[in-house]
Amino acid sequence: MAKRERVMRMSVEQPLWRALTAYRVLTMFYAIGLFATHYGDFIRPEVAIGYYLVLIAWTFATLPRIANAASCTKRFLAVDLTIALAGILLTPIADSHDRIVGGGPTLPSIWTAGSVLAFAIKGGWRWAAFASALVGVANVVQRGAFSQDTLHNVLLVWVASIAIGYVVEVARASERTLARALEIEATTRERERLARDIHDGVLQVLAMVQRRGSALGGDAADLGRLAGEQEVALRTLVSAGLVPVSRVSEDEAEGALVRAVDEPDPDDGSGGPCDLRSLLAPYATAQVTFSAPGTPVPLAPAAAKELAAAVGAALDNVHRHAGADARAWILVEDEPDEVIVTVRDDGPGIPEGRLAQAEGEGRLGVALSIRGRLREIGGTAELISVPGQGTEVELKVPKTDMTNVTSAKDPKGPRGKAERR
Repeated sequence: MAKRERVMRMSVEQPLWRALTAYRVLTMFYAIGLFATHYGDFIRPEVAIGYYLVLIAWTFATLPRIANAASCTKRFLAVDLTIALAGILLTPIADSHDRIVGGGPTLPSIWTAGSVLAFAIKGGWRWAAFASALVGVANVVQRGAFSQDTLHNVLLVWVASIAIGYVVEVARASERTLARALEIEATTRERERLARDIHDGVLQVLAMVQRRGSALGGDAADLGRLAGEQEVALRTLVSAGLVPVSRVSEDEAEGALVRAVDEPDPDDGSGGPCDLRSLLAPYATAQVTFSAPGTPVPLAPAAAKELAAAVGAALDNVHRHAGADARAWILVEDEPDEVIVTVRDDGPGIPEGRLAQAEGEGRLGVALSIRGRLREIGGTAELISVPGQGTEVELKVPKTDMTNVTSAKDPKGPRGKAERR
């Protein structure tokens, strides 16, 4: 299926990159201005001039690198911090000892903070703490001693960079939350639009066909029954929000993205998780009620298919043994560590010992079609039946590993019917 995207971009992080760009240029000129003002105090001004030539070329050449998080790579950050540290360590060679001891600025001066802030914006407070620690060590080495001024400067850079890094992390989390809220809002609007269109057209036609077919009888009655089943299936799809559009939020270089993309086919071999609801919704008919969460229930494609097949086998048993008029209910529960699907009917139930007798006679429908399928994907199947009170089949699949579900084990073990109810 061709993928189409409609992208809405939002970012509170981007202004920080623009501010950092301006900061680096301004602090570069500030450092050069300090050097020009105290040129006569330098014992080797040629060393400082050489360093500033490199600093000017590097600052202007790398302006595109600090335009966004994608351009600001780890390699760039490493080289940028190396240039800042080199300027600090070159200060005792170029400047006089008295000025250094007296608290004179290093060659890059406050330009160094721009390099540390780039770490903070790119990687958060942990990266900022690492970069500012290296700058602190370099300042202590170039001074030759640990003075109060050195401690003050190091702590100032360290606290400021960590604070900015933490703010960036909070901003990114807020962007993701806002993106998900916009996804939910867009999905709700789409669901309401589809519900209106379907209700005004298709559902009304199907309901009319069902009524007229039942009144005419004969072959028309079968047509009416089929129309009624399709009406129930359509209502289930609309109420569950199973629209053919999936919105995915991402946190990329330009900020959080809300994308509207065509949902891939679970059979296309892509290996990504698929929505279990889309596989179980077609089972809904006039006699089968389907209930699921309003949000996707992701499972690995192989596990989802086997689970859906087990549900189909359970419904086949309902139709075969409980009668064509028996009602059934499918309930999907999306737990943090597992997916639980319950199939319940209002049939006569299964007499005690009947399943063991059926297995002894070679009829292995429940053993193979249900329990066998769940066992292969690391799940469990529990069948509870009371004569005269129907049958309940509880299917559990753990969500421990989407890519290797065959080795997953059920971490909780079976739960009884009384707990579920």
